Parts: sequence; C-alpha cells; structure tokens
Amino acid sequence: MQLLLSFFAAILLVQDAALPPLNKRIVAYVASVEGKKVDRGECWDLAAQALNRAGAKWDGFYAFGRRVDPDQETILPGDILQFEGVTMEHRTDGGMEQFSFLKHTAVVTSVHGPGEVTIAHQNFGPTGRKVSSLRLRLGDLVKGKLLFYRPEA
Repeated sequence: MQLLLSFFAAILLVQDAALPPLNKRIVAYVASVEGKKVDRGECWDLAAQALNRAGAKWDGFYAFGRRVDPDQETILPGDILQFEGVTMEHRTDGGMEQFSFLKHTAVVTSVHGPGEVTIAHQNFGPTGRKVSSLRLRLGDLVKGKLLFYRPEA
C-alpha cells in the first residue's frame, strides 16, 4: 500500500512540475484563499484576482486566456472554467445530484483523469460567497457549455 501511495505522490509531483508557471501561480493563489471571501464574493472575482495576481494577460471580462478544447488538449490545474447555461447530473446507486450554473466562473485546481476535475469557486452552494471546492465529471453535462481557458502571460 505504501509503495502505491508513493507512486501516486510521484505522479502528482511530475504533473505539478509540468504545469506552466502561470498556472502554478494561479493554483497557489486559489489555495491561499480557500474558505475566504475574495473581493465582493462573486464567482468571477476569484478568477479575476487569481489571473491578476499571477500576472496573466486577459481582457478583464470573460476572455480569460486561450480557449482549450478538452477533447483535443489536456485540461490543467490553473485553467479557468466558464459555465454557460449548464445543468450537470451525477447519478449514483443512491440517487442523483444535480447542479445548475446559468453563468458561473471557476478555477480548475486539480485534474483526476480525463473528464474529471476539481474546481474552486465562490458564490455557490452552502459556503456562499467563500471559496470552496467541487469535484466535477465533465461527462455529467446534460445541458449548456463548459468553456475552458488557459491563462497567458
């Protein structure tokens, strides 16, 4: 068991080493504000502050960097995720969870494999205007668009 844990720890270190420096800075900033309210507490504020503090170039609106197609390119921690008219449904043996995001902005904080990510966001769910995490399976999308952006220097 210990060998297996060491193997996964090594994979995570390699993944972290392969991250673009800008993405690393974004992830570090988001980790530093977990559980806190960023700016006004709007979802967009977290991504805006992370991009600005990391020194990213972006338009200050919704063009958070270069668009990334998850079918063609690997999503990375530090990428920005924009939800547009999204409904997601995750079915389990015990029932179903459903999330709806009319227009919502989040930061990818970890990638668990193809199509599965953890995001940090605020102004959603029981934590309200404080930064929290949510694990998503992209295949659970039933309606709307998930737009990924790679921050640029």
